[in-house]
Amino acid sequence: MSRYVTRFLPRFLQGPEGMLILMAFAMAISLQGWFALLNNFVVERANFTGKEIGFLQSIREIPGFLSFAAVLLLPFIREQNLAFLSLFLLGIGTALTGYFPTELGLYLTTLLMSTGFHYYETMNQSLTLQMIEKKRAPIHLATQLKAASIGTFFIFIVIIAFFNDSAFVRIQENLGIAEPLTGLNLGYVPIYVFAGAVTAVIAVFCKVYYPFFEAAEVQTKSLFLRRRYWLYYALTFMGGARRQIFMVFAGFLMVEKFGYDATAITLLFMVNLIANIWIAPYIGRFIVKMGERRALILEYVGLICVFGSYAVVEDASFAAFLYIVDHLFFAFSMAIKTYFQKIADPKDIASTAGVSFTINHIAAVGIPAAFGYLYLEDEGLVFILGAGMAVISLILAMLVPRDPEAGNETVLTRPGPGAVQPAE
Repeated sequence: MSRYVTRFLPRFLQGPEGMLILMAFAMAISLQGWFALLNNFVVERANFTGKEIGFLQSIREIPGFLSFAAVLLLPFIREQNLAFLSLFLLGIGTALTGYFPTELGLYLTTLLMSTGFHYYETMNQSLTLQMIEKKRAPIHLATQLKAASIGTFFIFIVIIAFFNDSAFVRIQENLGIAEPLTGLNLGYVPIYVFAGAVTAVIAVFCKVYYPFFEAAEVQTKSLFLRRRYWLYYALTFMGGARRQIFMVFAGFLMVEKFGYDATAITLLFMVNLIANIWIAPYIGRFIVKMGERRALILEYVGLICVFGSYAVVEDASFAAFLYIVDHLFFAFSMAIKTYFQKIADPKDIASTAGVSFTINHIAAVGIPAAFGYLYLEDEGLVFILGAGMAVISLILAMLVPRDPEAGNETVLTRPGPGAVQPAE
């Protein structure tokens, strides 16, 4: 079977690295296709109000909280097969979305789609940190990010060209095209089916054509928290909190304060994707050369400046610049994963991947609701608090050693010569 793959797949898609890259591409097509159409779909076809969409988004986060449960499935299914199955469920959930424009139907398809996505992400992180050697991990993670950006860009172009002709024409006019082409308005169902089918077909392809890649260590199949991983847990939690500030409030600021319409936001998102495609590999090489400590310090210093600027920005163009820079800093978060890879007992990777996703999603419940009330009173205060979170993250990043390894997890750890790393 592996010879068949070697013969028919391009070199960059061979082996475990190629498999992970292809799955990242497939994941983005369904996930971003689902997100791109969601708000319009639930309002136009399901008559959702703020109450229903809020409940739907809460349902979407439930599988993120339950990511730790993926570890409990490992005695019964291999990680690689669970990744394929999860990717397939993501595709099926997305493909079915357009067929169920009701409150209950959307809740169920969202739960299916989100379960597939979050369990795929958990297994993807675990497989990546197990199968990719430590020196190459940042570059490979950057390549996965690039592949996901290409997948997002692809489905985005499909939506523009085949869903809403008026939006397609406006974007071309904004780009200076004198005689814009007219898009085809196929509607929601064909686009959702297309996005989900591409992901599901790639999942089946991966299962059929890739051999089983044996990890070096048999994984622990139980849940635990290790004291020596505390800094990784803390960085992961703060990363989840920062993500909510960007996803919930940065984009909303662009629309509410500066009047960016859907077309302008679309163009801005496309700029972000193109920037990620080109810049992510350089960030991966930067982490390899300079180390996780310096990469994380650079990220959080940058975020302090970005969030502080969000709090006082009055110029629409400068706000757009901040939005792009803010998005690019997401790529630096791969340093948290490679930091953990260096300090972890190889047997702990799968279990800790599930636990870390749960930790990352804790902030997804409290921050949007609590900060939403603050935003009504003072929008700048939300971003000032975001800058404060970045300061906390910076302090944590300064505790990362220059050369992290088992027994040297933080600068507070002072391993002795020939010290053996304890389990706790």
